[in-house]
Amino acid sequence: MNLNEIIQNLNLKVLTNSKDFSTIKVKSGYCSDLLSCVMTGAEPEGIWITLMSHSNIVAVAALLDLAAIIITEDAQPDQQTIDKANEKDIIMLSSPDPNYEVIGQLWELGLRATKN
Repeated sequence: MNLNEIIQNLNLKVLTNSKDFSTIKVKSGYCSDLLSCVMTGAEPEGIWITLMSHSNIVAVAALLDLAAIIITEDAQPDQQTIDKANEKDIIMLSSPDPNYEVIGQLWELGLRATKN
């Protein structure tokens, strides 16, 4: 599945610089608001669903080579965090929906975890 399909189907707002999202493959999803859990559980080219919007999410996403971050419940990062994400080439998206609903929508689209 590509990121453009996810953005369109979930009606997500793009918070960072626009690009050709149809070329970005999303292989799995992970949801947590604990950075340590994300660092051990999320997979490269995955999408991270979180309520957090502070700058540390950019560092974790870059470390893990994530496809994108979906920030839920209309939580909005500050401009410095958005600038940092653009600098690190991290895609940040926003949804007014809670984590549970976003995860359900991704599941219905066919996105599954790839853990062994």
